[in-house]
Amino acid sequence: MIKLIVLDVDGCMTDGGIIYSNSAEETKKFNVKDGFAIVNWRKLGGELAIITGRKSKIVENRAAELGIKYLFQNVKDKKATLVKLLEDINISADEVAAIGDDLNDYNLLSYVGKSFTPNDGVDKVKEIVDCVLTRKGGDAAVREMIEIVLEENGQLEQFMELWI
Repeated sequence: MIKLIVLDVDGCMTDGGIIYSNSAEETKKFNVKDGFAIVNWRKLGGELAIITGRKSKIVENRAAELGIKYLFQNVKDKKATLVKLLEDINISADEVAAIGDDLNDYNLLSYVGKSFTPNDGVDKVKEIVDCVLTRKGGDAAVREMIEIVLEENGQLEQFMELWI
């Protein structure tokens, strides 16, 4: 059973685009459907972590808004960060699902119990994940992933009952 979902940001929670204003302020676009699934995964008792290679106040704000407890930014070795987190919260790698889209996610995705990549993830990542999603990064790929995890956990009906 999956207890922890690990999210990459750029290319998974977003479409991978980074927009800078004239004053060098960065902006990102998140999908509300992903946020809905994340919040409701938490309501069902699931844990979440963001492990990302970049650092952004925008990501910090989004994690806080969604109630994501574990946020790791500017990470060079995502697998090592996850291994330490799992030790701290006493969860095994088999109880983890993760989504990533590029080579910096490769080792983490190879380590977890269930791995995902958006439809536009890089080919080398597509070759090793358990599931290539139908949606692209930033286009509710995280929502699709969470619904698959919920179904495999036997929790999809509970998820639906939160709203129907």
